[in-house]
Amino acid sequence: MALARTGLALAGTVVLLAACTSSSEFSDEPLGDFRLGHNIVIADDVQAGPFTRELNEAELELAMQNAIQQRLGRFDGNGLYHIGVYIGAAVLALPGVPLIYTPQSNMVIEVNVFDNSTRQRLNPEPERLVVGEGFENTVPVLGSGLTRSRQEQIDNIAANAARQIENWLRENEEWFTPKPGQVRVPFGDEIESSQRAAAEAALDAATGR
Repeated sequence: MALARTGLALAGTVVLLAACTSSSEFSDEPLGDFRLGHNIVIADDVQAGPFTRELNEAELELAMQNAIQQRLGRFDGNGLYHIGVYIGAAVLALPGVPLIYTPQSNMVIEVNVFDNSTRQRLNPEPERLVVGEGFENTVPVLGSGLTRSRQEQIDNIAANAARQIENWLRENEEWFTPKPGQVRVPFGDEIESSQRAAAEAALDAATGR
């Protein structure tokens, strides 16, 4: 697969560039009518980069889904958009030798966004992102393999990936322009809430309240 082959090559060359990203900022600005629907992450054939800790695809999927939900699930527009992510390649840095070999973790993903109302993909081609773990709360010269646990590496790289996805969506905010007369479509917990409200209204009508 082209993404995996490219991702493996990138894994060794963009670590320091991608590692400079930070995952801590959350903007209070709304994202048009965006509301997160399905949050699908696939990591069924991840290409492991050189000198990596063990890669568990289920763990990568769960970490990415949690990070996307935390970052994009806070938007509450009347639209409904589905995010699909494919993880092509990843490196979880091993402990290195300070000043000589200080690897950092990184991951290569492809992202698609779908509009629920039209059932169409909004981006013409999958958006490829190369994501670094970041130097936040660690010492760059030591490398993350010495300063972070394997789970911390996974969580940090997933958080940075979700941040880059949000940045990409904001660069294309015209996708999420509110549509005149748009009716909010219940999704997830909202479906249960709407059903519960309908049942309560029917009970009130039946009892004359």
